[in-house]
Amino acid sequence: MRILIIGGTRFSGPFVVKRLFQLGHEVAVFHRGESEGDLPDAVQHFHGDRKQLMTYADDLRRFSPDVIVDMIAGAEQDAGDVMTLFKGIARRAVVISSQDVYRAYGRLIGIEPGPLQAVPLTEDAPLRTRLYPYRSQAEGPESSFYHYEKILVERVYMNDPRLPGTVLRLPMVYGPGDHAQHRLFPYLKRMDDGRPVILLAGTLAAWRWTKGYVENVAAAIALAVTDERAAGRVYNVGERKARSEAAWVRAIGKVAGWDGKVLTVPDNRLPAHLAHDVDAAQHLTADTSRVRRDLGYSEPVDDDEALLRAVAWERAHPPAKIDPKLFDYTVEDALLAELADPDGPRRTRGKRRTYRTIQRKRHKNVRDT
Repeated sequence: MRILIIGGTRFSGPFVVKRLFQLGHEVAVFHRGESEGDLPDAVQHFHGDRKQLMTYADDLRRFSPDVIVDMIAGAEQDAGDVMTLFKGIARRAVVISSQDVYRAYGRLIGIEPGPLQAVPLTEDAPLRTRLYPYRSQAEGPESSFYHYEKILVERVYMNDPRLPGTVLRLPMVYGPGDHAQHRLFPYLKRMDDGRPVILLAGTLAAWRWTKGYVENVAAAIALAVTDERAAGRVYNVGERKARSEAAWVRAIGKVAGWDGKVLTVPDNRLPAHLAHDVDAAQHLTADTSRVRRDLGYSEPVDDDEALLRAVAWERAHPPAKIDPKLFDYTVEDALLAELADPDGPRRTRGKRRTYRTIQRKRHKNVRDT
């Protein structure tokens, strides 16, 4: 099978390319050429600007792909260009979407009115009614945030029978290659800095968000690309059961060799640099049973091994720039001392406990989550 991947050189892309190549398929990637990615030598490269896709129509059509995999469609126009270019040439198109299409996500970030949405979210759960979720962050119409809308991308891909589509709604993806987000870093740095306690807001500690290890997500994408039964279908991808944020931090700590505690505090007591800007009462957990049932998907890498690989990569590739304000341990220590010894200022000097003693005692004013 000949497979053309639009994108494919960053984060999850190389894992998808390698898996398809290992399965014996002929793979080509279309990308800007800023990074060739760690790809097999036999993979063909087409260089160009995604926004000018039609400029490269002749070369791409000559490759005559059986399946198109669009890893980076963010705007309606992106999807429309692919459909126009490959109708009558390719048999199917697979587009990588996001679970941010759900109304629950809009409720989470505060752009969607109404009650909390029920979870877990199936593929038929209500979608957002408010389009362009990141437009308020855009500097202007030239920004990709301005036009970003996966709901519109999905509509284009799923509404032309001349090029049947498959939609994969991804969760929060973590693991090697996460140069853009560094999902584990804020917690892992605290662990590696020897912090005895990691503080979480009470609401955030219980919050659940479906995650997916990058190699496992790539395996699901490869299944959808190579299995004709995926035509015309929408799939949630991600772990079978979502952990709470507190459990997620503990899981990272377990493989990182950290023996500290996760402690929750009331949201209004948390230092500003640890505050979150979502309504954590709204969980974002997805039901992933359809892709497992239809395509026989299961994770090739188990949870512990996934986190081991992610932690190892993060330690070897920390962010180039680290904002010290996000790791203000002086403020965190002051809060810990206050919570553990709320009457401290009124004690005599001889009776006041030291910070080391405080760390050895159970924190009575916070819940060990």
